[in-house]
Amino acid sequence: MPDIPLTTVVVLCLAALAAGWIDAVVGGGGLLLLPALLLGLPGGTPAAHALGTNKAVAIVGTTGAAVTYVRKTPVDVPTAVRVGLAALAGSMGGAFFAAGMSTDVLKPVIMVVLVAVGAFVILRPAFGAAPPAVPASPRRILAAIGFAGLGIGFYDGLIGPGTGTFLVLALTAVLHLDLVAASATAKIVNCCTNAGALAMFAWQGAVLWQLAALMAVFNLTGGMFGARTALKRGSGFVRVVLLVTVFGLVTKMAYEQWVA
Repeated sequence: MPDIPLTTVVVLCLAALAAGWIDAVVGGGGLLLLPALLLGLPGGTPAAHALGTNKAVAIVGTTGAAVTYVRKTPVDVPTAVRVGLAALAGSMGGAFFAAGMSTDVLKPVIMVVLVAVGAFVILRPAFGAAPPAVPASPRRILAAIGFAGLGIGFYDGLIGPGTGTFLVLALTAVLHLDLVAASATAKIVNCCTNAGALAMFAWQGAVLWQLAALMAVFNLTGGMFGARTALKRGSGFVRVVLLVTVFGLVTKMAYEQWVA
C-alpha cells in the first residue's frame, strides 16, 4: 500500500460514506468514490489500483444496502439475480470491446440520453410513483434481462459512469416497479457485477486491501443508512435524488468532454 497522508485517508473515508448513501438511494455512488480515489492516491499509482480498490469498497456498501432492502421491502430476488448474471456477462463483453474503442465518441450520445431521461422524469411525475398492480410478466422479465442486464452491463464494461442510475431507470420502466423497489433490485444486480469485476482486479493484484477495508466500513454505513432513508422517505424522495444525480452526471461528463 502506498504512503497516504492521514488527512487524505479521512477525506477518502468521508467520500466512501457519501458514495454509499447516494448509491443505495438511486445509484451513481461511483461518480464520487472513483474520482476521490484517483485524486487521493499518490502520483504514479496505476489507475487499475484505483479501479480495483473502488470495487472492493463498493461491493461492501452495495451488499449492505441490498440486505437492508430485502429485509424491509418485497424484492423479487430470483429476477434480480437473473438480471445480475446477465449484467455480469454484458460487462465482460463491454470490457472486451473497450480495449479497442474510443469511448469519447459515445459520451455525447450518453449525455443526450441522460438529458432526455431527466426531462421525461420531470414531465411524468407519476413515473415510478406507484407499485405495479400485478407481478411482472415473463416477457417483461426477459426484456429486463436483455436490456437492464446485458445492455446496461455492456455499457458498464465499456464506459461505466452512471450504471446504477441507468439500472434504476430501466428496471422502473421495464418491470413497472416503483423507484424504491427498482433501487432495491438494482443493488442486487450491482452485487453481481461488482463481484465479477473485483475477482478480476484481485487476480491482477490491483486492489489496495488495507485502504479498501477501512473505506468499506464507511461505505457500508452509508449504504445501509441510504437504503433506510429511501425506504422511509419513499419514491418521491428517490425521484428528487434521481434527478440531481442524472443532471450531475451530465455536468460531469460535459466537463470531461469539452473543458478538461
